[in-house]
Amino acid sequence: MSQPDPDPWRRQVRQWLATVLEPARSQESAAEADLAVFHNLPHDEELLLLERCRAYQRARFDAGYQALTLPADKGGAGLSAAHVAVFAQEESAFEVPPSTELISVTVRLVAMAVSLFGTDEQRQEYARAFLRTDLLACQLFSEPGAGSDLAALRTRARQDGDAWVIDGQKVWTSGAQFADWGLLLARTDPDVVKQAGITAFLVPMDAPGVEVRPIRQMSGGASFNEVFLSGVRVPDALRIGRPGQGWEVATTTLAFERTASGSGNRRKGGTFPDVLALARSLGRTTDPLARQLLADLYVRAALREATVERVARTSAAGGRPGPEASLTKLMASELLTRTGQVAAELMGARISADTGEPGTFAWTQHLLGAPGYRLAGGTDQIQRNLIGERVLKLPPEPRTDRAPFSRLPGN
Repeated sequence: MSQPDPDPWRRQVRQWLATVLEPARSQESAAEADLAVFHNLPHDEELLLLERCRAYQRARFDAGYQALTLPADKGGAGLSAAHVAVFAQEESAFEVPPSTELISVTVRLVAMAVSLFGTDEQRQEYARAFLRTDLLACQLFSEPGAGSDLAALRTRARQDGDAWVIDGQKVWTSGAQFADWGLLLARTDPDVVKQAGITAFLVPMDAPGVEVRPIRQMSGGASFNEVFLSGVRVPDALRIGRPGQGWEVATTTLAFERTASGSGNRRKGGTFPDVLALARSLGRTTDPLARQLLADLYVRAALREATVERVARTSAAGGRPGPEASLTKLMASELLTRTGQVAAELMGARISADTGEPGTFAWTQHLLGAPGYRLAGGTDQIQRNLIGERVLKLPPEPRTDRAPFSRLPGN
């Protein structure tokens, strides 16, 4: 099927956006901007935000603008990455409801994984509902002993008739307290190499044996959780992919996560315009040192934007994200860190206490959240390994864990 030319399609997108969203304000002041990298909202306010986000996602799905690069036979629009870039550019001119990690995980990760690896029945019953956010889903991947080395996970699933019994613990699960479902990785065969013995499942978050405990962050919020699974029974009909295919499901899903983290439209923390507004409010724009800091930050932001667009335009239409997504994710986390550093250098002691000056102490939300973004979606170190080995084709790092999982130390 031929794809629409991006330019006429751009006009169509712009006209539709104008029917559901208000035009973006010219520029937020330093006092108005939401500088938090991760949400720090009370429970009721988080629920209201989720409903605003879901209303927009449903309108976008119903209009045919959700999952643009997902093949049409998998429930998507079957368009190219260039169309994704066009949509993002047009969307940036409107007041899009500020999204949350749970919305991103549901739409960009779990829905895509179920669409690509699920059965026809699973795609019909769950993928569509995730894409439209009728159902919300969290990601049950990381564990206390399996973060960067996700393949070392120890959550177990043993088959019992036509069901699986799952025991284990997950951590750093965004939005688990609001999720209807979780995409979970569990070890189903300990007697093969660690990547080969993992299987993916959809788990109802209200199933007996599932316990969600919030994790208080140093910024004050509790958007992350740890999830305990004790004898949780999951029907085999909720297995995603073949037994042992979980690692492929995981790596594909994490590639979507890196793409979402590196190039998503959701605002995360302060931006260059926020820092520029801060410098103006402090009267620092004529200071040569401040101007040098601002120029450096502007160049970094422009380079990241250009790289995101280049990666998007060269991605195969409808294909799965490649290791190039690691580059945009790495640039995003580095830009967040540098943005906070420049803001702190401009403010000096003003950032250490709330003096009542607009837009100053609020930057602590950014500074305390930015380090966590170096871990989200795969650590910076993992991204560099992926870039080195899969993009630059450098020799891989030596590995000592090629034996069956059950024979590795600690197992």
